[in-house]
Amino acid sequence: MKKNKDFAIKVCDVSKTFKLKYDRHSTLKEKIVFWKNNKTEFHTVLNNVNLEIKKGETIALIGTNGSGKSTLLKLMTKIIYPTSGKILTNGKLTSLLELGAGFHPDFTGRENIYFNASIFGLTAAEIDSRVEKIIEFSELREFIDSPVRTYSSGMYMRLAFSVAINVDAEILLIDEILAVGDQHFQDKCFSKLHELKNSNKTIVIVSHSLGAIKQLCDRAIWIYDGQVRMDDVCDKVVDEYLKVCG
Repeated sequence: MKKNKDFAIKVCDVSKTFKLKYDRHSTLKEKIVFWKNNKTEFHTVLNNVNLEIKKGETIALIGTNGSGKSTLLKLMTKIIYPTSGKILTNGKLTSLLELGAGFHPDFTGRENIYFNASIFGLTAAEIDSRVEKIIEFSELREFIDSPVRTYSSGMYMRLAFSVAINVDAEILLIDEILAVGDQHFQDKCFSKLHELKNSNKTIVIVSHSLGAIKQLCDRAIWIYDGQVRMDDVCDKVVDEYLKVCG
């Protein structure tokens, strides 16, 4: 029997619980006075989540802060792992989850292109062939040989996005970082995402920019209190979300 290979990502009965440990006290007096705080608590962020994302889909994960959507995206990238359940991915994956993640502050922008792209699996020769394209898209040529610690948050985002879209990944995961930077570059990023969408790439994006999500995404998944509350066409989910949380 042939296995179904049409999926890009499968989330199967996934739960994620974080252990919260209060500060340990260094003196006997602190232990006696603050003994109630000397304990460990557990916080469940995701609870038995199931969903499937097909190849070529452009999906939005929406929800209020603390709902679990960014945690779910990190689980998809395998930055963190589920407490129970499993996540299957089918295809080369790249992600933009934290601003400047994978960048070394003392390396130049050019050096960080090589460093970051190699993390995504490109060889030195492959990076050589793409470095000019990455620099051009980032619009950072004037600063590309300066240490990235001198960059603004918007410049970090430009460089990170430019690298991520040039590694030929089949699946692209993006957190809220597209909210950083000027309007010109945000528009440029969304134009590039439309291009990737039309080339049958799989895109999963977390964003509070609901207008942009409606323009870009075919489907939206509303995460509420660690569970999937609604999964449907994008306009329908966003409109229902705004009725409840808008």
